[in-house]
Amino acid sequence: MVGGTAERDRELKSGVNAAENEVAWARNNLRAAGLIDGSTRGIWRLTELGWKTHLSLEQARKIGRHDKIVGRQAPDESEPPEDDAEQHDGDATQQSLSLIETIRELPPRGFERLCQRILRELGFAEVVVTGRSGDGGIDGHGVLKVNELVSFQVLFQCKRYQGSVNSGEIRNFRGAMSGRTDLGIFLTTGLFTSDAQREAVRDGVPTIELVDKDRLIALMESKQIGVKPRTVYDVDHEFFDLFRED
Repeated sequence: MVGGTAERDRELKSGVNAAENEVAWARNNLRAAGLIDGSTRGIWRLTELGWKTHLSLEQARKIGRHDKIVGRQAPDESEPPEDDAEQHDGDATQQSLSLIETIRELPPRGFERLCQRILRELGFAEVVVTGRSGDGGIDGHGVLKVNELVSFQVLFQCKRYQGSVNSGEIRNFRGAMSGRTDLGIFLTTGLFTSDAQREAVRDGVPTIELVDKDRLIALMESKQIGVKPRTVYDVDHEFFDLFRED
């Protein structure tokens, strides 16, 4: 389990997450083989050939190892896929890296205020940044209103990390929450170890909502906080096949 977590968190020299890079190459190779199409990023759709194809275990492993598939040899893992759809995936990855690096460069107080803004945009009320020393790591609090009668006091902690938050830090945060609330939010520019994720939802203790760098980026994109949306179109070559016949 430890090895799996280490591989998931490992980054290449380019700064791209190794596991995400493997997935990108697998998609690129499947598309190059004609088994999936170049549909929207995040959606993998089988082609007619894909539905009819059954990969052996060794062939499937080759996809993950960037080996040759139907006559195509993939370049070194440090290079982005050359295919158009994967280029857009690469652009999106670079944009995400740029966003998270920008956030990591903020001063501690600035990151706390950014988290305050995100929580407000998500519907939390009375969000206040405290950041007082000796407060057990509590960086702020807010109110989550469920309905006209029910609301919860929420405490949050913000950590600008390059690496991963461990279970000990989750326990420390929960200890600071003790007697004050039953709901906490831990936001970080890093990741959470598997032990930390289990600790956050452990039975018999208050739950802590975890927001890692990927979820942080997704929230900021969904609320357009610190980002500007743009539309990119790819040529649908299969569509034009209908018009290539005389």
